[in-house]
Amino acid sequence: MNSRTIVSRTIRFAALAALLAVPAAATAADDVTLVNVDKSGVILDGYDPVAFFTDGKPVMGSAAYQSTYRGAVYHFASADHKALFDATPAKYEPQFGAFCAYAVSVGRTAPIDVNTFSIVNGRLVVQHNARAVGLWNKDVQGNLMKADKYWPAVAKNGGKQIKVDE
Repeated sequence: MNSRTIVSRTIRFAALAALLAVPAAATAADDVTLVNVDKSGVILDGYDPVAFFTDGKPVMGSAAYQSTYRGAVYHFASADHKALFDATPAKYEPQFGAFCAYAVSVGRTAPIDVNTFSIVNGRLVVQHNARAVGLWNKDVQGNLMKADKYWPAVAKNGGKQIKVDE
């Protein structure tokens, strides 16, 4: 194989890679980000998202340790938690923009109480109140499937009620 063949194959590979990247970029541009943040852009009422996983409870974060991800500012209780988040933010981000997971499962958004959190299939979900927790817990996996299904339309609709299947 001569150098001209290698260059030709490299160019074809680069062109193919660029073509394959275009649909992903278009899809990402079509994504609507809706996040439950305060007036300063802080999500989860300032609680550390990593602590839900590592400490098993809500732990207030500090503005001294913060990161921005998908349009929200996250606070952390420690530099270690910030480093964990920065390495794999999708692992720790709250689902459904940190809105009530049960509300999303019925086609809308609602605020949250961090004390209602749960980790479902390795995902952080938070509910609005005890009533939402009870309704969510009647069918956790089914409600999660519904929330996953409805979230893109709910986000696109600005959190307002959408038409659901039931």
